[in-house]
Amino acid sequence: MKFQYQLKKVEKDTKARLGEFEYNGKVYETPMFMPVGTQATVKTLSPEEIKEMGAGIILSNTYHLWLRPGEDVISHAGGLHQFMNYDGPILTDSGGYQVFSLAKNKKKDITEEGVYFKSHIDGKKLLLTPEKSIEIQNKLDSDIAMSFDECPPARGSYDYLKNSVERTLRWAKRGRDVHNNPNQMLFGIVQGGAHKDLREFSARETVKLDFDGYSIGGVANDHESKEEMYQAIDYSIPYLPEDKLRYLMGIGEPIDLIEGVIRGIDLFDCVSPTRLARHGHAMTKYGKINLKNAKYKEDFTPISEVCDCYACQHYTKAYIRHLITAEETFGARLLSIHNIRFLVNMMEEMRLAIKKDTLLSYREEFIKNYYGDDCE
Repeated sequence: MKFQYQLKKVEKDTKARLGEFEYNGKVYETPMFMPVGTQATVKTLSPEEIKEMGAGIILSNTYHLWLRPGEDVISHAGGLHQFMNYDGPILTDSGGYQVFSLAKNKKKDITEEGVYFKSHIDGKKLLLTPEKSIEIQNKLDSDIAMSFDECPPARGSYDYLKNSVERTLRWAKRGRDVHNNPNQMLFGIVQGGAHKDLREFSARETVKLDFDGYSIGGVANDHESKEEMYQAIDYSIPYLPEDKLRYLMGIGEPIDLIEGVIRGIDLFDCVSPTRLARHGHAMTKYGKINLKNAKYKEDFTPISEVCDCYACQHYTKAYIRHLITAEETFGARLLSIHNIRFLVNMMEEMRLAIKKDTLLSYREEFIKNYYGDDCE
């Protein structure tokens, strides 16, 4: 079922937006953080746990699901919702980020037709095109599909980025033209690096294609500075329609979520909460902590006294540290539950701040606590 986004409020002193949509009889509010379930699962967690921690949309990866088990298998199962037993909304990315990272010779492997690359599973040479990406996502039957875009280096030359933006627009139109799942929303993606004119051009031309929502891409390649990331948002937002969802792709650092919301972003996703968990890191109000540190060996307090997640309500830092150092999967599960809940709770707090017109004060207080001198 295609859901309808409604903008409820824009904060008085910022561009922060409060919105909502109804899906399967439940109302979901934005701004929202989306946990990543790359291979039709959020690592170590069940769909029931995801719902219990207040998450809404989750994200799955087109590239990985194409290679295994294959889009036809998932289609025969009744689509992703049936396959993974999740009755909440699901977004699938286009696979573009993965295939561009696997394309070894960028000049040779990136063509007008699509991208040639080798499978990370068996080394088989494959081609992913805009049409193929949309066809796969149609069969996966996610609620939001993403256009296939070129993921250029953040600091590529101006000419390279200009050509990349133009190709992404051509690919966006090709994908839109073959999209045939009436229950699935299709989002366009704005690119352009840190160049104001390219971002404006990309945003204006993408909007002309009339997608159901819009993403800002090219800000999570690990090479751009925070200033460049925020500029990319500022350069793009003025040209996106107010009545459609706005999604900042691949971002999960707490301060970036706050800055994104202030600038008018509705949706975020990132693998960071579960990845940090697998390495023993927990997010807290006072910064990230590394539970592998010896000082937690006999710390019989929860990760956070103010957190309402399952891990904090039932287990101590000492126990979770033991699990992590003993390489027991339950440790990663508990930290994943906590970290996702931490980010979901952050979004809940920001939605409340938008309602009260106090988001700038929230940012100031959050930075003082999270990025203080005591952070590890």
